[in-house]
Amino acid sequence: MNFSETANTGYFFGLVPLLVFLPLTGMLINMIFGGKMKEWQIGTVASVASGLAFVVAVLLVYSLSATHGHAETIFFAEWIYIGDLQLDWTFRVDTLSAVMMLVVSGVGTLIHIYAIGYMHEDVRFKDDIKRFRRFFVFLNLFIAMMMILVTGDSYLMLFVGWEGVGLCSFLLIGFWYDFDTLGQKSTKNAEAGKKAFIANRVGDFGFLLAIFTTFWHFGSLQFDKVFEAASAHPDPVVISAITLFMLIGVTGKSAQVPLYVWLPDAMAGPTPVSALIHAATMVTAGVYLVVRSAPLYNLVHGASYIVAMIGAVTALFAATIAVGQYDIKKVLAYSTISQLGFMVAAVGMGAYVAGVFHLATHAFFKALLFLSAGSIILGMERGHHHLAHGHEDHDDADVHHDEEEEVFDPGDMRNMGNLRKQMPVTFWLYMAGTLALAGIFPFAGFWSKDEILLDAKLHAEHFPGVYLLLSIAAFLTAFYMGRQIWMVFFGKERTKVAEHAEESPPVMTIPLMILAALALLGGAMNLPFEGFHNLGHWLGYTLGESHGLPLDLGVAGISTVLALAAIYFSWLLYGKNPLKEGQSDPLKKPLGFLFKGMENKWFVDEGYGAVIIQPFEKLAKFLSIDLDWNFWHDWFHNSVIFAGFTALAKFLSDPVDMGIINAIADKLADMTKRSSENLGRLQNGFVRSYALSVLLGVVAILGYLLFK
Repeated sequence: MNFSETANTGYFFGLVPLLVFLPLTGMLINMIFGGKMKEWQIGTVASVASGLAFVVAVLLVYSLSATHGHAETIFFAEWIYIGDLQLDWTFRVDTLSAVMMLVVSGVGTLIHIYAIGYMHEDVRFKDDIKRFRRFFVFLNLFIAMMMILVTGDSYLMLFVGWEGVGLCSFLLIGFWYDFDTLGQKSTKNAEAGKKAFIANRVGDFGFLLAIFTTFWHFGSLQFDKVFEAASAHPDPVVISAITLFMLIGVTGKSAQVPLYVWLPDAMAGPTPVSALIHAATMVTAGVYLVVRSAPLYNLVHGASYIVAMIGAVTALFAATIAVGQYDIKKVLAYSTISQLGFMVAAVGMGAYVAGVFHLATHAFFKALLFLSAGSIILGMERGHHHLAHGHEDHDDADVHHDEEEEVFDPGDMRNMGNLRKQMPVTFWLYMAGTLALAGIFPFAGFWSKDEILLDAKLHAEHFPGVYLLLSIAAFLTAFYMGRQIWMVFFGKERTKVAEHAEESPPVMTIPLMILAALALLGGAMNLPFEGFHNLGHWLGYTLGESHGLPLDLGVAGISTVLALAAIYFSWLLYGKNPLKEGQSDPLKKPLGFLFKGMENKWFVDEGYGAVIIQPFEKLAKFLSIDLDWNFWHDWFHNSVIFAGFTALAKFLSDPVDMGIINAIADKLADMTKRSSENLGRLQNGFVRSYALSVLLGVVAILGYLLFK
């Protein structure tokens, strides 16, 4: 379908390119004119651009609903025409992409608005106000790239968006590239961005192999053509290779074992980045890829089982690490990895509706938690600034970075305590997100997580072990979130800074309230009752027939009991006897080396360092110093090339040039000289001599003629 055709349908499919170009327009306005605009104007332009994209997404959902979910492809421009490869820039609007459009633009817009207040203070605490505009330029670029990813009608167009969001992730993780997470001058944030970039390149290599294999075998990269060819002539070996190559990309982008290590370090970026990119949108791209490729995964059970097990193992592994973390954002980072594991396990089992359902609800409550964590961190920053400077004014002229100030970590939960008193609004909002994440009825997480657990139980025969791993992970989720609540909001303040923490302004708390409402009510999109399985029915148009699962009181009851028990245990350890200043974690002594492993992230980073990074650095050092410099430069260049050239030049200069060439020239010169001397004797100036010479010549000629 092209634009002229969509104009005559009476629907809004022709507006789909605006999903990309509206954020790009906001980005360009801020790039070109932002230097002369005020902060609120820059933030408004970026937020309106994202908000208008959300309006377009709503209109597209309406159009799909009116056409009973019929997928539309909208041609935009010719792109690649090389031999058999003919790809256009074509937008795909179906019920799956529509869900992603709503999540990206809706949650993204709320985070844009929140970021106006957050970055207003963050750039001042770091004393670099000019970066405010750059942040919103990057944020709008990310929305545009994410829209390219979810609306592409081919694997190659999806890959363009895939790489685009990877670039934005790199730019935003290292946004404060000359600081560390404590605001001190350092390159640690830049290193975190580099780590994310490299880990994702490993995953992207796998995705590229999947794309190459797909085109080599099916002769196309357009979704419908690939799926039709795969169904018509299924080759289990080739399809298994394609899907497993895709899984490598999924482990990179969606932070699964073993490529998850970049996401915790990604917390180096400003908190709105953590909420938008590393909780609600970009990291779900891998889940979206598997769901989009469902017709391929349905053909190979072995690959699907590997996907499901990778997700389940990741869910449990990351949850154990979250139990031992002290940084408020690191806890949420490992929680995100764990919840992504739930989604990957679900789509691996073929429970695509459950996976997308949890993707959407997780975007609500995890964005809420991350943004609330940002509110807490800024509240602690305000308290620290108040104590350090003796005033509460945060105007431009008054807030400066004092390098001699004592280094204080505003994100360390051990520095908090009783913040519900200083930050009551943030407390209740954080509680809403926590209850949703823990899976407490009636919050959204209860419905979406239980649907995944039910699918795991129903498919236990084909996917053994998944239900058990996810159930344990769910228990740990409720435990570490309870631990976080007791450490942050209850007990006595463990530092003076916590005593002076301040609540965030409405520009930050109002978006949180909207997200809290979604975290509470979001489960209504797919309730397990007859006639209320709306998301399943909606996705059924794209994924095929989808039957809603009824409520299983056994699964729901077990998960609820596990969650409540975990919260109770967290209260016994952290709530009943709150931590005091300087007190070690109460789990450290009873768990011993187990807690040490959780606290140190099971030494995975050290393992990567020992197995990959250090050998790579040694190899690089050997190649650069020993091979390149010492051998190639010092020995080969100096001893072989330079010395050889010098010897050859000396040989050509002395024996050849001086001994032969110059000697020949000298001999010729001597011969010429002697000849000239001999001939010169004939030139004596006497006429008689010349006459005699003529006579002799005539006689000689006559004699020659006579004898001849």
